[in-house]
Amino acid sequence: MPDTDLQAATRQISAAEAIREATEQAMAADPSVYVMGEGVTDPKGIFGTTLGLRERFGADRVIEMPIAENGQTGVAIGSALMGQRPMLIHQRVEFCLLAMEQLINNAAKLHFVSGGVHKVPLVIRLIVGRGWGQGPGHSQSLEPLFSYVPGLKVVMPATAADAKGLLLGAIADDNPVIMIEHRWIHYASGQVAIDPVPMALDGPARMHPGDACTVVGTSYMSLECLQAVRALAEEGCHAELFDLRVLRPLNIDPIVESVRRTGRLVVVDTGYATYGIGAEIVARVVEQAFGSLKAAPYRMGLPDCPTPSSRGLTGSYYVTATDIADRIADLAGMPAAAAVVGERLREMRGALPPDVPHSSFRGPF
Repeated sequence: MPDTDLQAATRQISAAEAIREATEQAMAADPSVYVMGEGVTDPKGIFGTTLGLRERFGADRVIEMPIAENGQTGVAIGSALMGQRPMLIHQRVEFCLLAMEQLINNAAKLHFVSGGVHKVPLVIRLIVGRGWGQGPGHSQSLEPLFSYVPGLKVVMPATAADAKGLLLGAIADDNPVIMIEHRWIHYASGQVAIDPVPMALDGPARMHPGDACTVVGTSYMSLECLQAVRALAEEGCHAELFDLRVLRPLNIDPIVESVRRTGRLVVVDTGYATYGIGAEIVARVVEQAFGSLKAAPYRMGLPDCPTPSSRGLTGSYYVTATDIADRIADLAGMPAAAAVVGERLREMRGALPPDVPHSSFRGPF
């Protein structure tokens, strides 16, 4: 389990349910919190995360928007400047590309250029993921685009508990926060606090202890990593796994401290390996702990080509738990463990298509 500050009163729900509950609790506690976006009143409720909100809070606080992403982002920024706390939801990360000028030149800079006079307490939820043959236009992970910009905060939860806690922390924050959700983590379940408990947007959570290698995952890939390190542990190869959770501001200290003990580092991105979050982590670790490294750090992520639609191509496009286990065992000098674990993980997955998550990834986590 991640290192979190959950209260004792918890129960098991999915990440999608946790996001919906966090939104409902925040709206009930603060009338300045409202929801807007395309599809927020759809019968499916954006993967279940907005179901019932309009019925409880009304059309003035759960606002269905037209297909005008740049315009609605400007509306959200303006209302945040006037004291509201909007949550703008885009069902695909690509939709937000139409609003990058608003985000980069307005939301991210207004506090700075006003000398701290203005605040932009805005949350933007973006959905990333894969499957359903959606291909290059609707299956991209573009978190480095947002993480590159000073003035924005960026979070990517991997567990149900973090989905609720980080969203509540984002809503309470006076800065613009981008919360990026992989569609497959919506199904992940775990123990989640009943009460609204905001989490600090302050860095990685340790998911698994170990001393053979340091592993850092982002979003859904943290769950693939967890499956890999648990399987390796059964063969005597114990890797320490961190779920990054917060991409900006990036807290590298726990990862550096771990690498100083293990001497090895594998970083697994949901997005592209080139110019990705993993590249930044590797660079900082090399800067701060070069003398502790026993092997060259390794980053894993998507290859340098657009996301394929065909199942036949996706099988070799995405990093799997088997790939991760192979890389960890190789760095740790335990190839025999990799062979045993790889065969076990392949048997677990069986003939399941690569664009469908294995049932083990539904939790609990």
